[in-house]
Amino acid sequence: MKLVTYSAEGKEWLGLAVGSGIVSISRHLPGAPESMIELIRRWSEFVGPVSQLQDREPDAELGAVRLRAPVPRPGKILAIGLNYKDHIEETKMETPEHQTWFAKMPTSVTGPYDTIELPAVSDSLDYEAELVMVIGRRARNVPRSRAHEVIFGYCVGNDVSVRDWQLRVSQWIIGKSFDTHAPCGPWITTAHETDGSDLGIRCLVNGEVRQSSNTKHLLFDCYAQVEHLSKVMTLEPGDVIFTGTPGGAGMGYQPPVYLRADDVVRVEIDKLGHIENRVVRGSPETIIE
Repeated sequence: MKLVTYSAEGKEWLGLAVGSGIVSISRHLPGAPESMIELIRRWSEFVGPVSQLQDREPDAELGAVRLRAPVPRPGKILAIGLNYKDHIEETKMETPEHQTWFAKMPTSVTGPYDTIELPAVSDSLDYEAELVMVIGRRARNVPRSRAHEVIFGYCVGNDVSVRDWQLRVSQWIIGKSFDTHAPCGPWITTAHETDGSDLGIRCLVNGEVRQSSNTKHLLFDCYAQVEHLSKVMTLEPGDVIFTGTPGGAGMGYQPPVYLRADDVVRVEIDKLGHIENRVVRGSPETIIE
């Protein structure tokens, strides 16, 4: 199943993507959760009723609504760096012995077709096509053999990065957390449809292929990531995990090829769909509310 969060008629809804349309979970299931996190948390209760909606006529066409990030405000966004061999080589860094993690702030999340900002404070805006995991159950100390029980589903993501801010210090959080720099979607494909282990992944900028690989080349695969993270922290329903990017990022070119205003970045993953975001100039305006 493909679960979406979307806006229509001035409200935010949960839905099921079926073909080129959306069947509204919010409208057709009495007592349905109001947020994707709550739906994931109560999935055992709703998986049957939601599944039955696949036979209904769509309430709207996908193109007639605004798709939001499937989890608009995750409790945690975690991202692993240096997780494809070719990307490690282009960064000229050593292959990590241990998983290298950083966080992206929840305010960086944006929708699958929304714009992403070229910050007023930088010209070093980069793309990183990534498979994204969504956690489905509260979990701690999960062995690899049971990691599949914790993964609710997968979506397409772009770990947008501001390289000068990222690399001028040892901690990457700031350079990875600018507003709009975690587009993902277009939906969550539930884990019973794919395990994320052998999916083609591509990034195109203005139609030119910049990244092309397969998730089978992950240095630390999804199950290893769940095992490792859950030794440290409690994973919770709706947490979002960016699983690493392959070679071909803009920083790897000589000279680097960074994004500019009006560039269009498209990330595709087999079986999961695509996201596409246009780059716009960010405003330096002060906002205090």
